Amino acid sequence: MPGLVGHPERMLRRVPVLGECAGRDRFAVMKRSPLHDRHLARGAKFAEFGGWEMPLEYAGGGVLREHAAVRAAVGVFDVSHLGKARVSGPGAAAYVDASLTNALAKIAPGQAQYTLCCDDATGGVVDDLIAYLIGPDEVFLVPNAANCAEVVRRLRAQAPAGVEVVDLHDEYAVLAVQGPRSDEVLAAVGLPVGHAYMSFVETSWQAVPLTVCRTGYTGERGYELLLPADAAGGLWDALFEAGAAYDLMPCGLGARDTLRTEMGYPLHGQDISLDVTPVQARLGWAVGWKKPAFWGRSVLVAERAAGPARRLLGLESAGRGIPRPGMPVVDAVGSPVGVVTSGTFSPTRRVGIGLALLAAEVAEGAEIAVDVRGRQEPFVVKRPPFVSASPTT
Repeated sequence: MPGLVGHPERMLRRVPVLGECAGRDRFAVMKRSPLHDRHLARGAKFAEFGGWEMPLEYAGGGVLREHAAVRAAVGVFDVSHLGKARVSGPGAAAYVDASLTNALAKIAPGQAQYTLCCDDATGGVVDDLIAYLIGPDEVFLVPNAANCAEVVRRLRAQAPAGVEVVDLHDEYAVLAVQGPRSDEVLAAVGLPVGHAYMSFVETSWQAVPLTVCRTGYTGERGYELLLPADAAGGLWDALFEAGAAYDLMPCGLGARDTLRTEMGYPLHGQDISLDVTPVQARLGWAVGWKKPAFWGRSVLVAERAAGPARRLLGLESAGRGIPRPGMPVVDAVGSPVGVVTSGTFSPTRRVGIGLALLAAEVAEGAEIAVDVRGRQEPFVVKRPPFVSASPTT
């Protein structure tokens, strides 16, 4: 899940590294991570992402090697572009519970929860995010980069007296340490490890307040570290010094995308959006259906009862085709039945995989075709994940 990070991202658009770009003004309006200089030093290639200039991949690595490092050993991602917001004041947790979809009352302070902010009128997904329950009067939220301001706006607009919603997007950095050897790397720099999945520990590192979260968006065991932006460089350096013994590799958003696609995790702006509801996206498990109130409840309850007209399912190539977002999906007789929302080559499975919004009548196991640049490539409809999650996740 997004985690105090680790979260669903919008579709990446490749742009030149700043030093290679003649028209530097195109970067003027983009935000940069507090680790930008470290990424440049490691030969990062950058992408515009949600208004941020973020690493796509690194020299000496590349998407395939970075992906493999997370599955086999350990990788570190800079995901400081993710949003951060605090809801605080008397009854803050109850207010968040009555606004977002999941049942916050199911978790205790010190635990985190994947949830959705939906439009009250349509039920469409404004954003998917992680809610960290500090206590009854404080919840920390991590939305996606491009949606943070809108989530904050909506929460502020209906906040009861005494409840404050603060946008902290630029004040914190977030590092995601992901992979089977993540515990060893964190322990080597003196951070607490071993706590339960979807829980967090508030601690300090070199006198800097830091939150260690057992969250991530890769399907592997891992942690996400939230700390003040001006302290991020020192921790980044310490992780690489300690991680050398464990084959730690810097990883960009390219590998993050292939890793999450193998797990079937949705990406806001592609697989879910204001035009896609949690019912259509098969995210009903993140909805507190028994709660008396949350944004979009009446629309979603009705859709769930009637059955959605389309569903988000997985596609696995039966040939050599690689699906990409926007490609049409047709049935055995060539009739349109949906569209690809996410697609990639699976580095683990060595086959094309993707997610698609398909007509409700298309069953799992069905043989369909994806129009890959004018060629009808065979695929099979499957329920993700495409690879097994780490048993220690």
